[in-house]
Formats: sequence, structure tokens, C-alpha cells
Amino acid sequence: QLQLVESGGGLVQPGGSLRLSCAASGFSLASYAIGWFRQAPGKEREGVSCISSVDGSTDYADSVKGRFTISRNNAKNTVYLQMNSLKPEDTAVYYCAACRIIAGTIRKPFGSWGQGTQVTVSS
Repeated sequence: QLQLVESGGGLVQPGGSLRLSCAASGFSLASYAIGWFRQAPGKEREGVSCISSVDGSTDYADSVKGRFTISRNNAKNTVYLQMNSLKPEDTAVYYCAACRIIAGTIRKPFGSWGQGTQVTVSS
């Protein structure tokens, strides 16, 4: 069972930046594609980004392309999400988990959800 812990959320003004971290404990992240997901109040959870374990290739939801960057540091057993040009509609709880692209959509193929980290974009 993958155990992942998210951190780095907070309150930021529109146009600002945040970097989220996803740390693994008890296993190596290097063997897994890891992604970021988010759930806004009253909305379904959606896949935001996914990074491959094989070649480091990345995928993004259309809503964040050009603003968010996912990366991984296998030596630190951590995956990051750099979020720039944040908008109020990016406000959500952000989660990391295993990911897979299914029919063009970022999905979580297995594992459970962690606590997540709250991102609030507001002036």
C-alpha cells in the first residue's frame, strides 16, 4: 500500500505561486507513476498532472497546462507540483497518488487517498 504525504499548501493571492510536495514513506516512489489530483468544494475530484516512472514524461489537465509543472526527485523520494499564475478556481484540496492516463484522463488506478493539502487562492 502506497503511503504518500502531501504538504506545501496555503493561502496565496491570484497570480501567486506555490510548490506542493508529495513524500513517500516505507517504499520507493521511483517505480510508480505519481500524479496530483484536486477536489474543490462541491466538485468531483479531478486529475491535475501525472509523471511517468519510466521516462519522466508528464501529462496535465487542460486547465493547468502552461501554469503547473510536475517533477520528481527519486533520490529524495518526493514528487513536486510547482503552481504558478494561480487563479481562484485553483482553490481545492490537493492530493497525490499513483496515476495512469485512461482515455486521455488522469486517473488513480490503485491506492487510497491521503489527507491532502489545502490550496486557497484569494485576494
